[in-house]
Amino acid sequence: MSRQGARVLVADDDRATRRLLRTALRAQGYSVFEAATTAAAVAGASAVRPDVIILDITLADGSGIDAIHRLREFVRRPILILSPSGDEAAKVAALDAGADDYLTTPFGVGELLARLRVMLRHVAGIDAVAPFQTGALVADLTRRDVTIDGCAVRLTATEYDLLKALILAPGSVLTHRQLLRQVWGRGYETASHLLRVNISNLRRKIERDPGRPAYILTELGVGYRLRVVARAAP
Repeated sequence: MSRQGARVLVADDDRATRRLLRTALRAQGYSVFEAATTAAAVAGASAVRPDVIILDITLADGSGIDAIHRLREFVRRPILILSPSGDEAAKVAALDAGADDYLTTPFGVGELLARLRVMLRHVAGIDAVAPFQTGALVADLTRRDVTIDGCAVRLTATEYDLLKALILAPGSVLTHRQLLRQVWGRGYETASHLLRVNISNLRRKIERDPGRPAYILTELGVGYRLRVVARAAP
């Protein structure tokens, strides 16, 4: 999906932040719609049907978490949360409630625009037939094949399911709880040791330097994200 004409709903009770985002987004060709309250955000999302929603963690009439719950009743588009630095609990709660990613405030406009581009690519859909590629990592989800630089990687069933969960949300943060529920099932949401061990094993198999991962990135206190990078020219 091209950003030209893509609709972005900005829900933030700070007028200066809305003005900053409106100016930056319109300069990049986005159509921008604004809301200062949860009620206005829900009404705006219903009327506008935005391609992406940027939502502050606190709004004039309540918590951004409440807004996410209400939006997720009818919105399936990505939601990017703006959250103060250090408020890890709020970030985790927002992601568990249905947000797709977060950006810590204060933020750089360049990073915000990059996050939106990733989200719009995700909105365009993932072709379940074509192999997924990021850098030298290629995963064919139809054939369950994973390669690095063309060499086959042998993964356990759990490692494969973990990688697949990350691939299906490229560039987005998945919380510990989300990954545990998706891969191991309900009742394992607090089994963080299982997740750490399998992430470590997976990194050893797909990362050139597991201590400095290029693909599976840690979001401290929150979860993990799969970094989407272009393949280097030969």
